[in-house]
Amino acid sequence: MDIRGCSALVTGGASGLGLATARRIVDRGGDVVIVDISAEHGEKAVANLGAGARFVAADVTDEAGVAAALDAAAQRGPLRFVVHCAGRGGDRKRIIGKDRSPGDLATFAEVVRVNLVGTYNVLRLAAAGIAASDPLDDGDRGAIVLTASVAAFDGQIGQTSYTAAKAGVHGMTLVAARDLASWGIRVNTIAPGIMDTPMLGRLRDDIRAGLAASVPHPKRLGEPDEFARLAVEMLENPYLNGQTVRLDGAIRMAPR
Repeated sequence: MDIRGCSALVTGGASGLGLATARRIVDRGGDVVIVDISAEHGEKAVANLGAGARFVAADVTDEAGVAAALDAAAQRGPLRFVVHCAGRGGDRKRIIGKDRSPGDLATFAEVVRVNLVGTYNVLRLAAAGIAASDPLDDGDRGAIVLTASVAAFDGQIGQTSYTAAKAGVHGMTLVAARDLASWGIRVNTIAPGIMDTPMLGRLRDDIRAGLAASVPHPKRLGEPDEFARLAVEMLENPYLNGQTVRLDGAIRMAPR
């Protein structure tokens, strides 16, 4: 698979992991539609990326919004690639509080709705869009990259909702790859560790330094472009399918 001359859609593409991925795609000669809920950040990102990028505002849980973004991508060239980075962090809530009160169900459901239901919404609509493209010589029509987290495997205390959602993304990866194999569509997932995204940028310097020190090697936060490099490899490597790959410097998260 070659990104050059093809169209891609990147959710959460206005910042962080998504923006780095969109930049890599444009640099390799692809055309990208960025999906994000922030029009301000989305337009700024497109201005930086140049003529090879366009922004469409949409919530990943909204069927009509995602479908419209995929249509916009298909109009710019054969749609072959989708990288889903959009999501939200989880609220640190224990299953029961110190007073024995149960955790809030609505909060749990909202984290799962955005991170898991939103992922499935993008996955199903992206697959339908890519399936409309003509197959290449090896039968490959395109590829989808999802985003989980090391929390899918090493969930910390208070991360029940986030871990459940990201474990669900990991769990659907192989099933999706098998499901979509007859259409020539590959599906892989990246499980990032502690990445230097705008969300972590709001933390105090001493907290950021402590997080970096917890990584075995290299002892630093992951860079968004390192995520983007792996995402592009997953898009272009025709034999990479059905895998969740940890991108974490060998970190294994402690209980808290």
